[in-house]
Amino acid sequence: MNQKILKLENLRRFHTVCRQLHSLCQRRMLAQWRHVFSSAYPAWTAQLYAHPGQTDVLIRAALSQQRLLATKKEERSQKSQLSSRKSKKEVEVWIGMTVEELARAMEKDIDFIYESLMNTAVDIDSLEADSHLDEVWIKEVIKKSGMKLKWSKLKQDKVRENKDAVKRPQGDPALLIPRSPVVAIMGHVDHGKTTLLDQLRKTQVAAMEVGGITQHIGAFLVSLPSGEKITFLDTPGHAAFSAMRARGAQVTDIIILVVAADDGVMKQTVESIQHAKDAQVPIVLAINKCDKAEANPEKAKKELLAYDVVCEDYGGDVQAVHVSALTGDNMMALTEATVALAEMLELKADPTGPVEGTVIESFTDKGRGPVTTAIIQRGTLKKGSILVAGKSWAKVRLMFDENGKTINEACPSMPVGIIGWRDLPSAGDEILEVESEARAREVVDWRKYEQEQEKSKEDLKLIEEKRKEHQEAHQKAREKYGTLSWKERSFIKYKEKKQQQPLKLKEKVERDSDVLPIIIKGDVDGSLEAILNIMDTYDASHECELELVHFGVGDISENDVNLAETFNGVIYGFNVNASNVIQQSAAKKGVKIKLHKIIYRLIEDVQEELSSRLPCAVEEHIIGNCSLNIPFKHSYLICCKKHLKAKFKGNIFHCLNMFTVPTYILCSRKNNYG
Repeated sequence: MNQKILKLENLRRFHTVCRQLHSLCQRRMLAQWRHVFSSAYPAWTAQLYAHPGQTDVLIRAALSQQRLLATKKEERSQKSQLSSRKSKKEVEVWIGMTVEELARAMEKDIDFIYESLMNTAVDIDSLEADSHLDEVWIKEVIKKSGMKLKWSKLKQDKVRENKDAVKRPQGDPALLIPRSPVVAIMGHVDHGKTTLLDQLRKTQVAAMEVGGITQHIGAFLVSLPSGEKITFLDTPGHAAFSAMRARGAQVTDIIILVVAADDGVMKQTVESIQHAKDAQVPIVLAINKCDKAEANPEKAKKELLAYDVVCEDYGGDVQAVHVSALTGDNMMALTEATVALAEMLELKADPTGPVEGTVIESFTDKGRGPVTTAIIQRGTLKKGSILVAGKSWAKVRLMFDENGKTINEACPSMPVGIIGWRDLPSAGDEILEVESEARAREVVDWRKYEQEQEKSKEDLKLIEEKRKEHQEAHQKAREKYGTLSWKERSFIKYKEKKQQQPLKLKEKVERDSDVLPIIIKGDVDGSLEAILNIMDTYDASHECELELVHFGVGDISENDVNLAETFNGVIYGFNVNASNVIQQSAAKKGVKIKLHKIIYRLIEDVQEELSSRLPCAVEEHIIGNCSLNIPFKHSYLICCKKHLKAKFKGNIFHCLNMFTVPTYILCSRKNNYG
């Protein structure tokens, strides 16, 4: 009975006992527990002391019960915190985020971003929807919203795993076989390079070139009477085709430098020498036009000494051959010198394994699609091969030689035309063979991804520069308006906005006349590249801006006409066609189409169009002068044939109309006229 009463009282006062036990949780001695417990409850503690063993058990049970309750309470608090964390929405952010992008990621209105950034160092007035936010302010907005921050992860897996196609390592020397040399003919414009190639091929290439100027690289395989074969590249000599000459030097084994005996060393001659040095390609000197009466080959040799081209006659190692491409004199000696140099170089290649080559030229054929001219450097190209070049790939459908004849395979040092490209590769791109179409797509996707990454890095740099500019402008504005009152600041901003009103119609017409939008279409990629390089040299944008709207390879299309109409531009075509339907459509829309077959004629046409759009220059020409003895008091001057208006400022007057004919001033004192 006593034990039952004890239990009831214990249950009734359990809450109070727990509080006392909790305050003594650090004490472990049972004697202390008994002392505190007995002093707190003297009425029934004596009964507990009658059974000391039971007292110890009770105290231990109470203590364990208290610990259990504390543990459960802690677990409940942890669960509540965890659930509150899980309930928070995650917002994925990145560096350089704009206000609009942050609002979209948070699924909030833009005004919420502005409200979150109030009372901070951010200038709310200058903050636009496309303004970029710093990392600090992105964190501040997320913190005030009660959401969780999650930085966007970059696709590092693609960066780590390189999926590009690369050249295979050098193979077994025992598998190498002799190959034909690849020879580039270089020199100044109109020094006879193509005519020299005529003599080697016994064809009339020069007669077919418009204006006597080579417009793009021609790759030809020439069989010599001695049985050897040489692949020749006829590179353009015009100043615009510098990039083509550099490409020709990179894929060749020998350079035949053509120098006219009557002209000597010219600008493109020096450039060709530099390309040969950069590519570490040996030179054979062909001094052309020796049949002319004014020819002076020795003078040309001496001029070349200044550019470290030392002929054998002067103790050097460069073979010099005096030739006449027009009459064919000494052509055999030139080929023998080239073959001898090729034997010294011991040119060899591996005809087995995956194909490697270089794109010499690329263009779009109306019936066959994208076509490339290439030089095979390793392996043997066959029909059905899967190729990758730049950011394009191909399954070879058809191959043809320089005469347009279909061939089944192409060996090293052989020029070949390739049909089957999905997109048009650029001239100079490296050609690599891969095992499957899936692998080709993988390589192209990887290269496009790398290009996007490079572009992203450049964009980030621009963003940082713009951010610095905005910060500087903001700092200047704070210095400018910091000491002004709100009313004064508002008035100044109103005046500034009023000055930035949209242009009037007359001002818009004048502004449009100072811009020349152009669209350029070329026959091949190399020619288009040369034209664009010339356009880059334009440096008079402060007078008339040259705006390149679009450029591409192929004939002029309806889209080009529509684009030119939109921008009020001019279409220039180089070695391309515009059908009658396209020309009629352009005439209806008021679009100019200008077609050219010689590059410098196209450049001259662009210069004339730019000149026509330049603003008129106002010039003042003094017709005569005189000295006035009597000051004029009226604003009109009486003349013998015409009335000349004049404004007076003291004793000086300024004419409003200029006379180009002699006039005689009649002086009269009547009515204060002079």
